[in-house]
Amino acid sequence: MTAHPQTERSIADAVAQHRLGIPAVVASQMSQVAPATVIFGVVPTALAATGLIGVPIAMVAVALALMIFIVGYVAMARHIENPGAFYAYIARGLWKPLGVGASLVALLSYVAFVNSAAGGFGFTASALLSSWTGADIKWWILSLVGTATVALLGIRRIGIAGRVLAVFVIAETIVVLISSFATLLSPGFHFNAEAMKPSQLWGSNGSILFVIAVTAYVGYEAAPAYIRESRNPRRTVSRASYITLIAVAILYWFASWVQISGAGAQAVDRATKEGPDLFANLATGTLGSWTVDLNRLLFSTSLFAAFLAFHNVAARYLAVLGQEGVLPRYLGRTANEAPRAASGTLTALTFVVIAIYAVGNIDPLVKLFFYGGSIGALGVLLLSAVTSVAVIGFFARDGRGENLWHWVVAPGISAVILLITSYLALSNLEALFGPDTATVATVVRWALLILFLAGVVWGLILRSARPNVYAGIGMGTQSLSNSLDSVFDTESDAVR
Repeated sequence: MTAHPQTERSIADAVAQHRLGIPAVVASQMSQVAPATVIFGVVPTALAATGLIGVPIAMVAVALALMIFIVGYVAMARHIENPGAFYAYIARGLWKPLGVGASLVALLSYVAFVNSAAGGFGFTASALLSSWTGADIKWWILSLVGTATVALLGIRRIGIAGRVLAVFVIAETIVVLISSFATLLSPGFHFNAEAMKPSQLWGSNGSILFVIAVTAYVGYEAAPAYIRESRNPRRTVSRASYITLIAVAILYWFASWVQISGAGAQAVDRATKEGPDLFANLATGTLGSWTVDLNRLLFSTSLFAAFLAFHNVAARYLAVLGQEGVLPRYLGRTANEAPRAASGTLTALTFVVIAIYAVGNIDPLVKLFFYGGSIGALGVLLLSAVTSVAVIGFFARDGRGENLWHWVVAPGISAVILLITSYLALSNLEALFGPDTATVATVVRWALLILFLAGVVWGLILRSARPNVYAGIGMGTQSLSNSLDSVFDTESDAVR
């Protein structure tokens, strides 16, 4: 059935089609992978947690695995224009109830990232202001300020947030490169060949090293979240995904190898003692002590950028699930070309989480920032593995002009690699979370499983009780035209 012209215009207005180019999408993805956060925070954490110096080789190995995964992932994006990528691809490639289950895991993952970044930003900003001014500003106050700022940007047109993210990404990338070359040019510097030996990945903690490297790349998969807002959806998503992954892989490999080599034989001990300041301390001999303050500032702004980027992606996941009727239709409403209802709901949830941590005096660094990031990364890893299988299932029914490399060979290889990695991650969660975390690891495993199964059951209920909604699962714009009036706010609605 042909949609009414007014319906077509409303859809176009609601989802802000044809506005974002490749640079804007790359900026958002780079903000989620957060280069400064990874180099200043994740690399020292990996050294301290595993006692291994093979972070650079792990970064390369994970990048190669994800490059293979991206082949099938962007092939799906060429044929399914849906911001809820994992959800839509699994629903249409395998089984719709599985897609609904995947959508809840995806929401948990991205909401965990949002709250992780909110807590991390508040903690680092509080420490930074304290060192500069001596003022004791509680971390949760700054987290709430950050949340309010993200909320304002989240309900504006995506181009505004895109420009903000671009500024942060460029700044932190430049600082990481400057610090890297400053360390490299320090007297007596030489690259540590041991850090690039594949045998580093075969040790007792090698699997955890690999999983930690995976967490550094989370955000590589986010381009489809902006597919409706892209000028050329197929071209933008594909190129932005490859550009982001290649750029961060080179940056991570180079900067982590320089950092570990610069620390020398004491790399593990120094990472344990100095933490996020390690990289800056290595560069002070060439650049001076101001490098430490600059890196701390960029670490904090990197977390804010990740906060904003993950908020935008999570809001779009919520919105598409509302638009398709999987979740309440209210969540799918838009205004000012932004998923306003979903963004507002996500903001309220973030406020609640911060309040709980503040009232309970719970450690925001370990139990919000680190735990939240680890849970989110685990969820994305699991979803990536299942999506690889879904790619094969989708194109097996209709190749749609894609060659065997795109829909059989590459997805098959990535499925094997990511499924093995997922198994290792689930089996070694205690080592990932740290000492005395057996209970936390058990809760996380059961939470992911229960949430997934609940989604599958809800999908089956929709199939029998609401067949029209079930038929639209994963269909994106095709499902929007069936229920437009109950989904979107018009401009007059926004005014009222």
